[in-house]
Amino acid sequence: MADTMTVAAGDKIRCDACPVMCYIKPGAAGACDRYANHDGTLVRVDPHVVLERTVSHGGKLVPFQVSGDWDGKIVRQPELFVTAIGAGTTYPDYKPAPFIVSSEVDGIDMVTVVTEGIFSYCGVKVKIDTDRYLGPETATVRADGEAVGHVTTSEYGSQMLSLGGVHHLTGGSKKEGRVTCDTLMDLSNCKAVELTIDGGATVVVQAGRPPIVNGVAEERMRVGCGSATIGMFAKQWHGKVDEVVVVDDHITGVLSEHQAGKLLDIADTGIKMKGRRSTPGRYFQVADPGTGWGGTNISDPLSILGPFNAKEARPGLTMLMVSTTGEHASYYVLDEALKPVETEMPADLKFSVERIQENCEPALCTVLFMGGAGGSLRAGVTDNPVRLTRSVKDALTRVTSGGAPVYVWPGGGITFMVDVTQMPAGAFGYVPTPALVAPIEFTMRLSDYAALGGHMDYVRPLSSLRDSAEVRPMPFLPGRRA
Repeated sequence: MADTMTVAAGDKIRCDACPVMCYIKPGAAGACDRYANHDGTLVRVDPHVVLERTVSHGGKLVPFQVSGDWDGKIVRQPELFVTAIGAGTTYPDYKPAPFIVSSEVDGIDMVTVVTEGIFSYCGVKVKIDTDRYLGPETATVRADGEAVGHVTTSEYGSQMLSLGGVHHLTGGSKKEGRVTCDTLMDLSNCKAVELTIDGGATVVVQAGRPPIVNGVAEERMRVGCGSATIGMFAKQWHGKVDEVVVVDDHITGVLSEHQAGKLLDIADTGIKMKGRRSTPGRYFQVADPGTGWGGTNISDPLSILGPFNAKEARPGLTMLMVSTTGEHASYYVLDEALKPVETEMPADLKFSVERIQENCEPALCTVLFMGGAGGSLRAGVTDNPVRLTRSVKDALTRVTSGGAPVYVWPGGGITFMVDVTQMPAGAFGYVPTPALVAPIEFTMRLSDYAALGGHMDYVRPLSSLRDSAEVRPMPFLPGRRA
């Protein structure tokens, strides 16, 4: 895609797509590898993505709307959707967005404004499906030895990381900013990244793939906490075993004490648990966090038990100990001294362990790109940026990223999150300020666009893009820099 805003300097041309303002010699690319000098013309190296052309070349698309009856969405999309991937930016901020495209949907005049935003204020939220201990909350997360984020609160069966942000991009050393930018771009483009956590694990993260923790690929996330597992499977254990302990780093469950066991009239067993008792059958802090049973640091589950109470226990009492993923399981019988002796597990209990495993979903990594669409980006849409923000809040304008649906946070500004696996490949770039470059589209009625002070003189019909040279990739040898 050609860009007319260039300044010649000898045989070089100057790119104004970002604040770096590279001088680029013929046949070379700028520092971002996104813009190049092709025979004296500044061109966008990556193709501008128009979904109709992607279909014609056999590409995979993300569905935008269901055909047939109204699906409840206020804003409808045209059949041919223009994404912002490869469209270019609004920098130096006073320019209208690169493409402001009109179309008709069900007899209604619509407009889609597309631009590639330069996001200094951005990051990724990473969900890692594992019970294994990755590191303490607030611990620093590193890539190539540089701090790029931190561990945040774990969620049900998943560990969470918050990576990036303006302080890592611009507030540290040049290397920290560069490594943070590279890490965010690779994760957003669904590439694998190795991260190390201070005081914790090394984990390989790739969106849509299982995490690899300390060199071992995770297979499944837990079915639930230990207490929930008791509730789900108590009926399947009733009459087949006297006691069940579901080992969990957070809430370990004990069948005979749990309300589910009481309602099934399961007798007391005299079991003694270490840790802090919460409510009946639910124990906290039975062990330290780790990569062993149920996300704890134990390899011997009997280490969380005290002596059985002789007033309630009896020789021959049977006990199943199992983790929340079913990865670990052992079967015991109390001997004459009321000590658990590991014994071969009966077939019906093996089945219940397999049922736990069956109910565990596959472990995956999820990466959500999160950015704030600031004033400069909004100025490319309208000469009064706050009106765009209000239009988004009032659901008159639909925001997408590379055509994928986004979640816009309530409150001030346009702060959005998008699942990177729902976006076309290679949707993210960077500029070496450092900052990420991400596509963003705003779709609304043409009349609403005029009302919010849009750049009406730059609106062009969708048909003008179908065969336009502006949206075709130009020949270029990748990897050559200015």
